[in-house]
Amino acid sequence: MPQNDTTTNQKEIQTKITKSVLDLIILKLIDQQPMHGYQIITKIRKTFNVHFGPSTIYPLLAQLEQKEQLTSTWNTTTEKPRKIFTITHTGKNILKIAETTVDNLYKTIHTIENNNNTTQQ
Repeated sequence: MPQNDTTTNQKEIQTKITKSVLDLIILKLIDQQPMHGYQIITKIRKTFNVHFGPSTIYPLLAQLEQKEQLTSTWNTTTEKPRKIFTITHTGKNILKIAETTVDNLYKTIHTIENNNNTTQQ
């Protein structure tokens, strides 16, 4: 497979997986520190090397707020008012369940991989 195809496939897979857990990524980022939308967009881009624009992030933030996983307040002390998001108790519980699930999934995949390696020898 040519290098470009590999790079394209890797980027495609990385974007797909990141998007599928984007709500959990946002909860984790906000759990570490309350943030406004643009900070979240920038942090995701830098951390995961994937770009999601405002049309993806802001509706998701609104959904998480409707589900009471986030709350928001307006910071009007800066030149440009910003809506700052904070994780709620419900959000922390969802995040804990998700982290355990992802950890178990990773362990299961690793177990399958190790079993296959053992069987093939």
